[in-house]
Amino acid sequence: MDELDHKLISSLRGNARMTVAALAKQLQVARGTIQNRIARLERDGTIAGYTVRLGTQIDERGITALMTIAVEGNSADAVLRSLRGDPAVRTLHTTNGRWDIIAELRADTLEAFDRVLGRIRKVEGIASTETSLLLATHKL
Repeated sequence: MDELDHKLISSLRGNARMTVAALAKQLQVARGTIQNRIARLERDGTIAGYTVRLGTQIDERGITALMTIAVEGNSADAVLRSLRGDPAVRTLHTTNGRWDIIAELRADTLEAFDRVLGRIRKVEGIASTETSLLLATHKL
């Protein structure tokens, strides 16, 4: 990836709906260059997809939390497979240090969130967890 690829990705992160013509104008290159770059970045997996980012008034209707998870022995893959199937799990990250996995959780109410925690605590291979509710987001 060169500097143009990085600038293109940055522009798409800011607004993935920008037209190829607008991107070409902003980056001062030909439309064909932008089309070819986007196609290559999609083909090689650098751009894995496009998504919708909800406004805070919509996104705040539920409860979001980060759960740090310590797994028993070498059971991280099995735990990840179990958590991927749970609709309340938005993202999963493996990490180093005290915790093996960080999960972003989402539920509509505290009662629903309590049920999510109960389900996750029953997953075989989880040694311990710690959960923190997200109160405010300061940068996206």
